[in-house]
Amino acid sequence: MNPTTANWIKPSRSLLTAAGRAIGDYRMIREGDRILLGLSGGKDSLSLLHTLHHLQQKAPVKLLHTLHHLQQKAPVKFELLAATVDPQSDQFDPAPLKPYLAALGVPYFLESQPILEEAQKTLTKDSDSYCAYCSRMRRGILYRIAREQGCNVVALAQHLDDLAETLMMSMLFGGKLRTMSPHYLNDAGALRIIRPFAYARERQTRAFAADAGLPVIFENCPACFAKPQQRYAMKQMLAEQETQHPRIFNSLLTAMRPLMWEPPA
Repeated sequence: MNPTTANWIKPSRSLLTAAGRAIGDYRMIREGDRILLGLSGGKDSLSLLHTLHHLQQKAPVKLLHTLHHLQQKAPVKFELLAATVDPQSDQFDPAPLKPYLAALGVPYFLESQPILEEAQKTLTKDSDSYCAYCSRMRRGILYRIAREQGCNVVALAQHLDDLAETLMMSMLFGGKLRTMSPHYLNDAGALRIIRPFAYARERQTRAFAADAGLPVIFENCPACFAKPQQRYAMKQMLAEQETQHPRIFNSLLTAMRPLMWEPPA
């Protein structure tokens, strides 16, 4: 895909349904929201970009708010912006995103900071620590951009596979029952953080990105050259179990629901 001649592409029905259910169940998107999407350029965040735009144009109030109770047909009005944090890794070049977002007409912000260099000075050679440090730093920068641009919501593209892997890592390596929350307030209480793909599978975003020819920027984590061993091991274990138990992720989602918290008021 030529990033200067990009067009909006409708995601698959299954991906839209998964996102719509999560958004409705956790009341993620509300009238007048100004949403900043954390756009890494990977298959997941690019898929979420197109999903949110489609819902912005088409989704009725009943889908975005409760799925069952409200009957209004007018779309929820919300604004969509995007931002990328470049950690200055030679593994990551976000340059193609700027013309792509410009062609789509989405306000876009790119901030570059030497996160990898800072991590190398601060951390040991533990790739999981590198990933955690980079994620924490990029999240803080996203929050700042959101505040500067008057946004009240930050959208992140983690999917059900990510939530399940996090649960398994927390139990096996941390001795705790924890996973990512689909919708919560940041520590300062100023921003709502949403994960519209909380019910979606990674294979759905992978298929959409491939079918749509999205300009995916592959592996942008500074530690990906030394795979985060714990998460990679969980991914492999769950994939193996799914071949024998096809509904394992449905069961994991049911098990995680009590850990996902109620959405902010």
